[in-house]
Amino acid sequence: MTMFLDGKVAIVTGAGRGIGRGHALELARHGAKVVVNDLGGSADGVGRSAIVDEVVERIVAAGGSAVADYGDVSNEADAEGMIARAYDEWGRLDVLVNNAGVIRDGMIWDLAVEDFDVVMRVHVRGTWLTCRAAARRWRERAESGVRLNARIINTTSGVGLGGNIRETNYAAAKAAIVGMTQALNLELRDLGVTCNAIGPAGSTRISAALPTETFDGRETDDYHTWDPDDPANSSPLVAWLASDESALVSGQVFRVPKDRIVLMDGWREAGQVLADARWDATTLGTVLAEEVFGLRHLGWPRSFTRPRNP
Repeated sequence: MTMFLDGKVAIVTGAGRGIGRGHALELARHGAKVVVNDLGGSADGVGRSAIVDEVVERIVAAGGSAVADYGDVSNEADAEGMIARAYDEWGRLDVLVNNAGVIRDGMIWDLAVEDFDVVMRVHVRGTWLTCRAAARRWRERAESGVRLNARIINTTSGVGLGGNIRETNYAAAKAAIVGMTQALNLELRDLGVTCNAIGPAGSTRISAALPTETFDGRETDDYHTWDPDDPANSSPLVAWLASDESALVSGQVFRVPKDRIVLMDGWREAGQVLADARWDATTLGTVLAEEVFGLRHLGWPRSFTRPRNP
């Protein structure tokens, strides 16, 4: 145990297995008290189990402090109860790590509406509900004169940032979380709350849905030397973002693909064309080809006429 996060109280959702489990163990290892949340269902969101008890036991056995929470992040009462649990146990909440997720893959013509709704409900609604419950508590404390130094760390994905076949629902959910994170950064920063997102990687039940990945059943506890497939490879970044050192970092998105930490640059303007009159659709392709896409070599027309006011 170290004291890097001594005195901090953290919640990690979806912390029974995989990446969330790694986050909970890492935060506790650095001295944070942790509410370990997980519904305990399958990768596609079916069923329940008490898997979080195992994580809590590991934290306590190592000399840390943790309590289990079995709530469903997409249920409003459960989400609010999870935040209340931190205050009931330790009188505060400093760090909220939204990691809970499910996956239901398939080509869009094969996906049922329920497959879309479940993924959006857990990822987007679940993240929003816990953030709202935490924000309400933090706002009350800020208005009472308490100086906050709190953190929200949300979870996106390379799928949400760049898309992937068979994952229109998952990509939409993970992209939405980036937009939510950036909006929360603007809403909460004056309260003393930073909000960032990470896109982790590792060998998990969810990553096994990708055609290029496999899952051998190992949890982060089973990795005894550094391994690029360890689901906890992003957990040190989460611990740092949870710390006081990261106070100036907010509204950012990081990816942690195996052996790298990558700061994402987001959507930014890459080119433009200007006009002082309405564009003509019949000539617009030529303008874009020459001035934005640089695609003359593909046979697009070489000459164009800019629209001008008469």
